Amino acid sequence: MLAQRCSDCGVRHRSLCSSLTDEELAEIMPLAQHRQLARGDALLHEGDAPLVCANVQAGVLKIASVTRNGAEAIVGLLYPGDFIGHPFAGSHAFDVVALTQVDLCVFPRPAFEQMLGDHRRMEQMLLSRTLGELDRARGWLVQMARATAAAKVAGFLGDMAQRMVPSDCQRSQGVGIGARFELPLSRGEIADLLGLTIETVSRQMTRLRAAGIIGLPGGRGIIIANPAALSAAAQDS
Repeated sequence: MLAQRCSDCGVRHRSLCSSLTDEELAEIMPLAQHRQLARGDALLHEGDAPLVCANVQAGVLKIASVTRNGAEAIVGLLYPGDFIGHPFAGSHAFDVVALTQVDLCVFPRPAFEQMLGDHRRMEQMLLSRTLGELDRARGWLVQMARATAAAKVAGFLGDMAQRMVPSDCQRSQGVGIGARFELPLSRGEIADLLGLTIETVSRQMTRLRAAGIIGLPGGRGIIIANPAALSAAAQDS
């Protein structure tokens, strides 16, 4: 019988667990533990031995490193359904820190490595996702090198909307008009991620609002008023 926490899991069908049958999932669930992080809590530290692997059930985390001069460099984000961990690796290359309250389904790394050996479909899905993330990172590098500041901010907001807006608010072509979400990053963190200044990020978001492309209802709220125009702005170079 499938555990209740698996039946109620909102990301079961888009996490690595989607590669398992109900029977296979029931076998491995005694190994899993629920863990919750508050904003600012670190799950993993750069240089540490990779002791755990996890599926993100809710919330957003950042992947970051500290430069030689002590500044933080954000190199990626993790969303619900994403996998965290480095099975078979020697150490972590980055910090993984919660940007919001985060719910995780955590497995001890040795147990997870055994799971990959026992369940070929899960191993293949992890490989496919890893290669997909590599392609995504390469594409991001190209975009960051060639895009204008306006395109960087528009592209970031469009990508964030795709990941943050509930699936029932999305259309087959993407996020619908009026979709709303809360940014999990401060403008300073967005600037760090995009290689811009805080002033530039704020200025570009204000311009998108003035053009009727997004709404800024206050705080970190974002409303996608014109998805097509936001997508077009992200392609500018």
